[in-house]
Amino acid sequence: MRPTVRFLFAHPAHFLALGFGSGLAPKAPGTFGTLAAWALYPMLRGLFHTEWSFLLFLAWCFVLGAFAIEVTGRKLGEIDHGGIVWDEFVAMWLVLFFTPAGLLWQLLAFVLFRGFDIVKPPPIRQCDARCKHGLGVMFDDLLAAGYALLVLAILKRLIG
Repeated sequence: MRPTVRFLFAHPAHFLALGFGSGLAPKAPGTFGTLAAWALYPMLRGLFHTEWSFLLFLAWCFVLGAFAIEVTGRKLGEIDHGGIVWDEFVAMWLVLFFTPAGLLWQLLAFVLFRGFDIVKPPPIRQCDARCKHGLGVMFDDLLAAGYALLVLAILKRLIG
């Protein structure tokens, strides 16, 4: 089933899981969802006065997202439906939180995260194959975020 605008607004979980509508993109919804997350990040980050409060917010988004993805995925007939992009939102926000300042670093963070999310190197592919529930959908993107952050940290160390 391909989600529609009507489906998007049929339940709050759908609105969240489909990334406020960015997951309705006809092609590459995961990339569109990640772009939407990137675009929202500066405004969102500005709402939190401490790093800990933002990280707590991300943890809450992770838990809420697992629920929303479960509800939406069941309704779509596929837990890890391509239109479900909330997992990209939360993971990209986490990556951006730890990314060095500057547009080039953010662009590199975006490319690395999308690359790892698409290619799914071990253990991401195994997690994706075995964890067919909302929590699993959220978790495999956290693993992709971890890979992206590791590469960013190495590059930051090498470049300075």
